[in-house]
Amino acid sequence: MANLNIDSIKDRTFDAIVIGSGMSGGWAAKEFTDKGLKTLVLERGRDVKHLKDYPTTNLYPWEFPHHGVMPDDVQKANPIVNRCYAFGEDAAHFFVKDAEHPYVQEKPFDWIRGYQTGGKSLLWARQTQRWSEFDFEGPARDGFAVDWPIRYADIAPWYSYVEKFAGISGNRDGLVELPDGEFLPAFPLNAVETYFSNHVKKTYKGRHVISARCAHLSKPNQIHLDQGRGQCQERTLCQRGCPFGGYFSANSSTIPWALRSGHCTLRPHSVVESIIYDEKKGKATGVRVIDANTKEAIEYYANVIFVNAAALNSNLILLNSISSRFPNGLGNDSGTLGKYVAFHNYSAHINAEYDGAKEWTTDGRNPAGGGYIPRFRNVYKQETDFLRGYACGFSAYRWEQHSSDGIGQDLKKNLVKKDLSSWHVGSHMMGETIPKETNYVALDKSLKDPWGIPQLKISVDYDNNDEKMKKDYVEQMTEMFTSAGFKNIQASTDHRAPGLDIHEMGGVRMGKDPKTSMLDKWHRLHACNNVYVTDGASMTSTSCQNPSLTYMAFTARAVDHAIGELKKGNI
Repeated sequence: MANLNIDSIKDRTFDAIVIGSGMSGGWAAKEFTDKGLKTLVLERGRDVKHLKDYPTTNLYPWEFPHHGVMPDDVQKANPIVNRCYAFGEDAAHFFVKDAEHPYVQEKPFDWIRGYQTGGKSLLWARQTQRWSEFDFEGPARDGFAVDWPIRYADIAPWYSYVEKFAGISGNRDGLVELPDGEFLPAFPLNAVETYFSNHVKKTYKGRHVISARCAHLSKPNQIHLDQGRGQCQERTLCQRGCPFGGYFSANSSTIPWALRSGHCTLRPHSVVESIIYDEKKGKATGVRVIDANTKEAIEYYANVIFVNAAALNSNLILLNSISSRFPNGLGNDSGTLGKYVAFHNYSAHINAEYDGAKEWTTDGRNPAGGGYIPRFRNVYKQETDFLRGYACGFSAYRWEQHSSDGIGQDLKKNLVKKDLSSWHVGSHMMGETIPKETNYVALDKSLKDPWGIPQLKISVDYDNNDEKMKKDYVEQMTEMFTSAGFKNIQASTDHRAPGLDIHEMGGVRMGKDPKTSMLDKWHRLHACNNVYVTDGASMTSTSCQNPSLTYMAFTARAVDHAIGELKKGNI
């Protein structure tokens, strides 16, 4: 029996354990296995294999039972996830339904999740922008949150590293507030987007409308072909899973790359309950898993552990990893675990019409979505009555119109006749929210989830800074639209709960001082140096860029550091 037990422990022992197989977890798996480390990747959801498990990817609209719209009973049963724009018949199987993983809303919060191999990398908007020095300096400049322990120079080479492998399309725009990257050819702006871009450049100092940068293979390089991926076909059906591997996802890129190495073990249906801390050794020795199907508890062991479960679940795991040494959660000497959660504010939009460019229309689809306006408020100095700033999306479009007037031959002629609408333009804001101690997640003391783990309690809300920023966005974009000659300008703000942006960050923030933060400059827990957190939970502040590219770069950099520490015998 003793030998059997020893063999069992040996079979469950690895060089590295990665919790989560999504955007950042996939990168951790790739980097560890590239260096030959025996790596276990734990995914709480089912296995989804590239190509094989994309059941709707090639279906026509009429092949869906309800033409893509979710039935009323499903919508009513899922009021939270149903608010997500991508929750339709073609992608609903990649979303967590409301009843499947309950949580407590102290304040309204729409927690959108994807539990499967690849996580939400199958569902993301694929927008990829680097942070700039201004973004990393933000907290130090205005005193809200704590200072980042790193700067742009620390992460710039790692941005380049992951961009080359993932495949990012964009132009070299030469903007200090939005650094250039390693780009494939950009998806171009259309006629009206180009007109607005030229007008803004000419009329407003420091404001730019550029082609959106996105994780699509406009022109694959050899490294992308080596992954088995092909050129983006511009179908814009990305949420179904791309059969060509035309956009970056963990499923089409990092996870199969890691598995082909022979050094990776992927275990789906593995809900991580906690990280095991050995008080005598003074470090983490493994993780405790609940099998999602059998509810059996299993322990796995490794010298280094990467927590990449997505921001709020990473908080949950650490909060639930208690011991005599860490009664309030693993590494939580500072008392900041679960606090200073932030997100992006998408709650304002503006739309208008344009009478010009009637001789032009659009041909095909743009997977980048059109234009992007980098942050232009409070960049070099504080100039408004709100802190930080916002980025804006911008797009222009027109469509074919068909008249259904008349009867008989007249009706047929009207239906066949193609008429183009006027140009419509639109924008949405993506505002940075300020991390605050009052925005937090915690474990509920009485409610458990289906796996016997405490439910997560979420208390996150907007504040007055968000309202001021939203007001400024509406004012500035209205002025810019008016200046460009756009008509029928209509601004709208909604009352969406936080969370629908799907950019939750913080709770396990980086910082220089162990008294006010959880992680050091390498993403290690200050108080447990063989546990790293490199997903959204690690963010000290949020900036206003889409965050996934930064998570990828953070992860590659942190794995490089962890491997160095392993070789030195420090962990």
